[in-house]
Amino acid sequence: MFSRLKQVVTILVGWLAILLCLSYPLQAADGQIPIGNADIQGVDESNGTGGALPPEQAFTFAAPRYDGEALHLHWAIAPKHYLYRDKWVVRLPQTNGVTAGNVELPVGQIKQDNFFGEVKAVYGQADIRIPLKRADLNQPAELLLEIGWQGCAEGLVCYPPETKGFKVALPAIQAGQPKDAFTLTEVPVPDAAPVDISEQDRIASTLAQGNVMLTLLSFLGFGLLLAFTPCVFPMIPILSGIIVGQQDLTPRKAFLLSLTYVLAMALTYTLAGVMAGLFGQNLQATFQNPWVLGVFSGIFVLLALSMFGFYELQMPAGIQSRLTTISNQQAGGSLLGVALMGALSALIVGPCVAAPLAGALVYIGQSGDAVLGGAALFALSLGMGIPLLLIGTSAGKWLPKAGGWMETVRAAFGVLLLAVAIWLLERVLPASATLLLWAALLVVSSVYMGVFSHLPEGGGGWRKFWKGIGILLLLQGSLLVAGSAIGSGHASILHPLKGLGLGHTQASPTLAFQTVANLDALQQALQGANGKPVMLDFYADWCTSCKEMEANTFPDAAVQAALQGVVLLKADVTHNTADDKAMMRQFKVVGPPATLFFGSNSEERIGSRQVGFLAADAFAAHIRKAVQ
Repeated sequence: MFSRLKQVVTILVGWLAILLCLSYPLQAADGQIPIGNADIQGVDESNGTGGALPPEQAFTFAAPRYDGEALHLHWAIAPKHYLYRDKWVVRLPQTNGVTAGNVELPVGQIKQDNFFGEVKAVYGQADIRIPLKRADLNQPAELLLEIGWQGCAEGLVCYPPETKGFKVALPAIQAGQPKDAFTLTEVPVPDAAPVDISEQDRIASTLAQGNVMLTLLSFLGFGLLLAFTPCVFPMIPILSGIIVGQQDLTPRKAFLLSLTYVLAMALTYTLAGVMAGLFGQNLQATFQNPWVLGVFSGIFVLLALSMFGFYELQMPAGIQSRLTTISNQQAGGSLLGVALMGALSALIVGPCVAAPLAGALVYIGQSGDAVLGGAALFALSLGMGIPLLLIGTSAGKWLPKAGGWMETVRAAFGVLLLAVAIWLLERVLPASATLLLWAALLVVSSVYMGVFSHLPEGGGGWRKFWKGIGILLLLQGSLLVAGSAIGSGHASILHPLKGLGLGHTQASPTLAFQTVANLDALQQALQGANGKPVMLDFYADWCTSCKEMEANTFPDAAVQAALQGVVLLKADVTHNTADDKAMMRQFKVVGPPATLFFGSNSEERIGSRQVGFLAADAFAAHIRKAVQ
């Protein structure tokens, strides 16, 4: 027992050492990780702004001007200073008798910024135009205007955001009077008007500013919630199959195997996440190709066949005798083999992206703090692994001893391993082919359960029960064959006839997405939206949550109603090409699923970004808020 624990601890320490080594090159000369403005050279802190101009001199804001058709806002920007184009916030919380048009922002120029990476910066002069249309010129009208901005001194300091509020009163216009008459009063801006940010950015901000222990506990809780998603479910039969394949299983041995699997999964998930945050490369996406998925599916098929008793998986006798003193080899693999299976499961089985994961990666990418970001990812992974640890450990208590029951249990887990193999192949095979594979699995399982065998008179109740289950599996498999033959694009193992117009299985009309293959095509599509709001969906065939969105969220009537008048674009990043990576890098998208919304000015509404799966009702409400 202690020798095995020593192996687990050794593996854990080794992986943590790799993680710490990755973070070392990011440190400054004094050993501290650069935060905020601390890494900018030549800063004079005597006036609190690093020697730069005071903000009111750096960005001189003129009172709004009204020409009868639009409000005009103007800033004079000092030399070697600039304003961020995407930091302007223009709100009109009250427009009594006035209709506001689309806000027209200055174009700006692309700049590599010390604080926010690649941005659009505005130099010299900045003008914003807000078209206004009055319902009745013979009646007075008024509106409240809230305007916010943020800028930097070149290479010195980034100023905090500034906000101003104005009450604009437009008098009734009599014949012969100028239509541009108005009065302006500066008013305080309510505190309850925060800038909307996405959930992933909120989580990244919590990492940067929150209490470390509370943050790690929060990520542990996030992981527990993610454990009940389709990305983690397939790991249950994998771990259970490994444990069932062991000989002389005890609860202690089951716990050790489960712990090894979970730690290897968590450490690999953490390391892959840290690399994605630092280098912008999603390692898990790299493994989602036909060759890797095919090989891994083949491994599960081999494991399943051993469960059925076709052979015993063992190392060659010579090698096994040498390794016995180290890891006590058993049928089904050693601790090292279990750890390898856990690492591969993290890379291949569960490449899903959710807001907590994206938030941690955004934090790592922005701050370079691989230690805290990696610790958060490790806590997230452990949360995902806790149910696996409980299930695996309990297997050592409730699994029957050797005998007929044990063979039945092994066969059942063999079927589950075959199901995982088919589930992986769904990502790369045509829908009709995977339906046939599911049908074959169900039909063969029904035969194994005796659906075609004669039930002797007075047969036991359990035999009748299993035969009944077998008949149901046979019927479902037959329906899957029919769905595959007819070729419905909506059919699945749970809904074999979906989309064929048979009662409640009839699908809603498919949303018409326009696929954009690269950044140029995306920009053309945004410009061609003609002022309509735009939704961009990042999708991949290997993304389980993406398939959930396609099957359950997008066909919903409420979602489709909310998307009326919205231009729908799709970035299919299945093959992880250079163009796919460029699009994800441009928008700081960790991986699919991610849904981005753009306003009439072709700029993303950052606060409306949705990462991960969202159920239909919640997504419909999110859309209505995002496009209003």
